[in-house]
Amino acid sequence: MAGACLLARHGLGQVHPNPLVGAVVLRGEEWIGRGWHAELGAPHAEVMALAEAGERARGATLVVTLEPCAHHGRTPPCVDAIIAAGIARVVIGAEDPNPVARGGAERLRAAGIAVETGLLADQVRRQNFRFFHAHRSTGMPWVTVKLAVSLDGRIADAAGAARWLSSAESREWVHRVRAEYAAIGAGAATVIADDARLTVRGSITPRVPPTRVVFDRSGRLTGGEGIFHDAADVPVIVIRNSQLAPTPGLETREGVTVLHADTLEAALRQLAAHGVDALLVEGGGRLAGALWREGLIDRVHQVVAPLWLGDGVPAWAGLGAPSIVDARRWTLTEARVADGDAILTLERP
Repeated sequence: MAGACLLARHGLGQVHPNPLVGAVVLRGEEWIGRGWHAELGAPHAEVMALAEAGERARGATLVVTLEPCAHHGRTPPCVDAIIAAGIARVVIGAEDPNPVARGGAERLRAAGIAVETGLLADQVRRQNFRFFHAHRSTGMPWVTVKLAVSLDGRIADAAGAARWLSSAESREWVHRVRAEYAAIGAGAATVIADDARLTVRGSITPRVPPTRVVFDRSGRLTGGEGIFHDAADVPVIVIRNSQLAPTPGLETREGVTVLHADTLEAALRQLAAHGVDALLVEGGGRLAGALWREGLIDRVHQVVAPLWLGDGVPAWAGLGAPSIVDARRWTLTEARVADGDAILTLERP
C-alpha cells in the first residue's frame, strides 16, 4: 500500500477535483501491474494497473489506495474492470467519501471477490486531504501554513532578510507542495519585502495554476508589485478591510479580485465561495500567528534550517505564553531531511 501511495503522487497537480490514486497488482510478492490516475479524464489507476498485468491479473490481488469507483463519470466504473479481469482479492486503503462514487467495495464483494479495507487509511486520507475536506461541507477551505524557520524559531534576521533560509532541495519540495493547493497566500508585508510571486515552479506544472491570495488588511498594496504583473494569466485575490477606500491601481488590474473582510474567518469563507477549497499560507509570522490563535489551521509544514538567527523575526507572532499544561500539542505526521533541513509536517488532532 505504501508503494501504491507513492505511485499516486505521479498525478499531483493534474487530477483535481478527482483524488490521487495508486494501484498495484500482485501475484504473490511480485508486482505484475502498477498504475496511477495521471490526469483528469484519463484511465483510473486500477485500469492502468490491470492493463499492465494483462492475463496474469486473473486470480491475483489488487492493492489500491482508494475504494474503486462504482459509477459512470468521466470514465466507466473501475469495479467493472476489476471483475472482468478476474481479480481474486482487493485491498483498499480508504473508503471513498463521495456518496456518488462509493459502493465499490460492496459491488466487489457481491461478485465474490475478497475485499479488505483500511490499510494505511490515514496516510491515504492525508495524501488526499483536499478531496476528503471537500466532502465535509464546512464552508471553509483547508488551511496549511508553511514556514521556513531557523533552529531558534526565526523566519528572518533582525534586518528582515529571509532569502534563502532553507536549502535548494527544500525549496523544490515547497513547489511540489504548492501544486497540491487551489491557492497560495501570504501577507502583504511578505509580498512587498520578498517580492513574492507565489507561483509553482520547478518540475511540476499544475493543470490549473493556484490562485494567489494576499492578505492586505491595512491597504499597503498599490497594484504595482511584482505579483500583479502576470495576474491576467494567474489570478490574484486581495483581501482588505471593509473600511479601506479603493486603490485604483489595484481594483482595475486585469485578473485581480478585491474582497473585503474584517476577520480571518470571514476572509476564508469568502475564499471558499470563490472556489478556493485548499489554501497554502506561506507567511509572514503575524498572519501565521493570527490564523493559529483563531484555530483556523489544519496542517503545518515547518522547514527547519540548521542555523540560529538570534534577535530575528519570530515565525509565529503573538501566540502568548500558555503554560505547558495548556499548550496545544499537534500530531506529527511526517518528518524528512532535505539537504540538511528538517521538514516537519503536523496536523491538529
